[in-house]
Amino acid sequence: MNRRLRAARKRTAALATSLSLLAYGTALAASAGVAADVATASPADAAAAAESSPALTPPMGYNNYYVTLCKGTLTEAHIKQTADLMVSQGLTAAGYKYVNLDDCWQSPERDSSGNLVPDPVRFPNGMKALADYVHSKGMKFGIYSSAGTVTCGGLPASLNKEQQDADLFASWGVDYLKYDNCGNQGVDAYQRYKAMEDALKATGRPIVYSICEWGANKPWKWTPRVGNLWRTTTDIGDYWQKVINRAHLNQRLAQYAGPGAWNDPDMLMVGRGRMTDTEYRTQFSLWSMMAAPLLFSTDLSKAGPATLETLRNTDVIAVDQDPLGKQGTVISNSGGLVVMSKPLHDGSRAVSLTNETDTTQTLTTTATAAGVPGAASYTVKDLWTKNISTSTGTISASVPSHGTVMYRITPAT
Repeated sequence: MNRRLRAARKRTAALATSLSLLAYGTALAASAGVAADVATASPADAAAAAESSPALTPPMGYNNYYVTLCKGTLTEAHIKQTADLMVSQGLTAAGYKYVNLDDCWQSPERDSSGNLVPDPVRFPNGMKALADYVHSKGMKFGIYSSAGTVTCGGLPASLNKEQQDADLFASWGVDYLKYDNCGNQGVDAYQRYKAMEDALKATGRPIVYSICEWGANKPWKWTPRVGNLWRTTTDIGDYWQKVINRAHLNQRLAQYAGPGAWNDPDMLMVGRGRMTDTEYRTQFSLWSMMAAPLLFSTDLSKAGPATLETLRNTDVIAVDQDPLGKQGTVISNSGGLVVMSKPLHDGSRAVSLTNETDTTQTLTTTATAAGVPGAASYTVKDLWTKNISTSTGTISASVPSHGTVMYRITPAT
């Protein structure tokens, strides 16, 4: 039996990339539009979502996808090691609390009762034991499925089996579900994602519901009353142009985000190795300004000091996790010089100055333009250098290529 399962797992891994691309293209073609009678979520919908949400602030944690893909490195041992490292490296203390599995944790077939089965080679002790281990570390456990008949890796998914799978996840102690868009059979997106929302609620267990629909049907218009966060873009990558492109797409959607309902431009690439530390700080800054989920996909066993310093910057994290729950907005954008402002619960503002060009540039704005309440002077804290200064209203910095300077601006009393 084990030999057959190993052979099936190898075939799955070998086909994962091609199946994912095929399923992705099919899903995009099939998801040309959501049902015409599904209206944009109203303020009342958003308020109701926030009141009952298990994600009043953007989720923070780890997802294995870009580290392991569907390779043999996706194992119980890897997830346990990551949980251990999140504690020992101070990430749990900094606010990261989810340890999330992505695709390819499943066996190729359901069992005789129709239940999903963890791959017994990768996860010999099963998902309940793994969830218990993560919980014992003071964190929460997440899992993956797709709103289709198969996942992007060609494994069993949850379309038309929503309640059975949701009940199984709840019995394992799952706290977070990432729900993808592959194998969707052309079924209306709202119908598919609403079915799983209803199933999760019926379990009685608070489970963060992450809708990974790639922005194909403008989910920001209807998912605030369905899920807690929704992908606004296709998959990211560890490349500057991909990261900044996802930021641009997500920056336009600030009006749809709020407590319990978040725009998700995909994972943090911090420390993966193809970008510079300056570029990783820019991604971390922009994701925090956009109140985006801070879900990193980095091998912590190889993370250096600069990576950990970025991920543990509690001043920047505080901007992302601010309880007011406002997504920052672009207040100026000219020639690759972008200024954003984000209101915070104490009346201060976070302001980011991003230089997307290839040379060092000086960026300037004012407290008034950033929306900070009028005052004779302002306290200006640089959230990366930790330097604190005062200003009568001008906010300016020399910013390196692909860099971001991030301030917290507080009216002086």
